[in-house]
Amino acid sequence: MKKRHTGQQIVAKLRQADVLIGKGQSIPEVCREIEVSEQTYYRWRQKYGGMNPEMIKELRELQKENARLKKVVADQALDAQILKEAISISKKL
Repeated sequence: MKKRHTGQQIVAKLRQADVLIGKGQSIPEVCREIEVSEQTYYRWRQKYGGMNPEMIKELRELQKENARLKKVVADQALDAQILKEAISISKKL
């Protein structure tokens, strides 16, 4: 079963990893200590490196807003296509 981590948990684990690396531990040792795979560690580092919990919360909110806006644009594009088809049919009649 996959374990989901919150943004705050991810930031805390990344900070813990930074401390352990600073103490001279290797990446595999650090990953065992914070209980994540190396792949997960590097993915988190790439996505969340240098962020604080407030920034992660803001990122999540922006991602939700972006998804909502994309849906609005897709709906408008569909409406425009329907109107174009309706106009072309009415011109033929």
